[in-house]
Amino acid sequence: MREIEQEEPQEIDEASAKLHQLRSKATELLLREEWKESIDAYSHFISLCQNQKSLCLAHSNRAEARFRLREFAAALKDCEEALKIESAHFKTLLCKGKILFNLNRYGVALDCFRVAANLDPQASSNSETLNDYLDKCKKLEFLSKTGTFDLSDWILGGFRGKIPELAEYFGGVEIKKSEISGRGLFATKNIDSGTLLLVTKAIAAERGILPQEDLDENAQLVMWKNFVDKVVESARKCSRTYYLVCMLSTGENENDREVPEIDLFRPEAEENRFSDEDLDVERILSILDVNSVVEGAISSKVLGKNNYYHGVGLWLLASFINHSCEPNARRLHVGDHVIVHASRDVKAGEELTFAYFDVLQPLSNRKEMSKSWGFSCHCRRCKFEEGLCHKQEMREVEMVLGRGLDMGGVVYRLEEGMKRWMVRGKGKGYLRASFWAAYSEAFGSETLMRRWGRRIPGIETVVDGLVDAVGSDERVVKVLVEGLKKSGKIFGNGMMEMERVMKFGRGIYGKVMKRRALKSLLQISTHEQC
Repeated sequence: MREIEQEEPQEIDEASAKLHQLRSKATELLLREEWKESIDAYSHFISLCQNQKSLCLAHSNRAEARFRLREFAAALKDCEEALKIESAHFKTLLCKGKILFNLNRYGVALDCFRVAANLDPQASSNSETLNDYLDKCKKLEFLSKTGTFDLSDWILGGFRGKIPELAEYFGGVEIKKSEISGRGLFATKNIDSGTLLLVTKAIAAERGILPQEDLDENAQLVMWKNFVDKVVESARKCSRTYYLVCMLSTGENENDREVPEIDLFRPEAEENRFSDEDLDVERILSILDVNSVVEGAISSKVLGKNNYYHGVGLWLLASFINHSCEPNARRLHVGDHVIVHASRDVKAGEELTFAYFDVLQPLSNRKEMSKSWGFSCHCRRCKFEEGLCHKQEMREVEMVLGRGLDMGGVVYRLEEGMKRWMVRGKGKGYLRASFWAAYSEAFGSETLMRRWGRRIPGIETVVDGLVDAVGSDERVVKVLVEGLKKSGKIFGNGMMEMERVMKFGRGIYGKVMKRRALKSLLQISTHEQC
């Protein structure tokens, strides 16, 4: 293990023999990767030692052991103690850089690696990891400042190989009081569909393959227990983590909760801003009940995973995003990171919202789903539809969904009803989203389109209004693509139609990939001319 430095042997008297033996034992344990035991041995040695050079090495090696156990806060303290004794200590600078890198503090980590690289060239050549860390830090520091992520190669490679390295990134967002519930995340500027809003790493995540059609309850409980244990362990090891986790909602007294500054969640936030508190496991459990995210949810897309892949995790800043049945944001899960982007155009000051469940459902279904989440949705769409739910035609349309009837006739009846009810603008998008199952079946059937196509709106009109109202959705865009292919509009000179599809595709997957990769995800041949 090249990161471990040992003191040169020297003459020792009998009085210091035991101290020498203790140091040797600690180093041996470290070389054997028995991290906890080596920490105990080095702690004993440090409490007895008077020699400054020996203390520097002991703190440096104990920092390495603590780093391997992901006890980053304690490891950083050891690095600082070692650097007080010898400010240009190569191994300590390398260890400190690795710790800061794992804390996503790329700028200060880069400073450590640069100082280490400028020391004795021979010492630098002994570290095969230093150049790699320098390159990674430069790349991730750039990404954290610019948000210019690109997943294209990984996507075009079929999600095979190493998962792309991502950096923490915050776009134009802030935390404010929410009219929906408690606190929320808001746009600080006008944002186009697909624009990246934030990229953040999980405090902890637990994943597995659960191949049963109906997920085994015991397997889910085991997964949940492992996840809780990981969060508790992370909170126990780091006061910053625990402090930020405790900033999240417990589901009670939300309107009285403090609105934290978003800078607190940036990796470079000063450690002295986070006070030490006794760990409250019950409080953590309450927070996880409200804020943990299931990666298989309808509002997410786990790239590169099969249908049996399930996971649960905690992403701090994303936890402030409330639900709405007219959501304007979506998320992608890539490794331990979540990427959040706008799923439709967003205005400055508008609250960012997710769909916690499938919102391409009638109002009654959505009400049942929101109850299972422990809340009632009062978004503009729900209020609008509540004003129409007494209409006989509305009730009849909802009753025939999924019963094998002529969905073209159902769509025609709903469209005629909207004319009589004087529904305009987004109202049409709301209702078309609620009865998307009927529209999807009608547009997907050549027989139904021959019968009803002249009497119902075109697919482009329906999709434009629906996406403007509730954001992009892969199922909607898939039907649009298939319809345009059949009509020939997506080939040849169909530039406007292709640009419409690309815009909706960016609303689904974000602007984190090039056009060719996006077309691949949308299942449009990359050889088609557009």
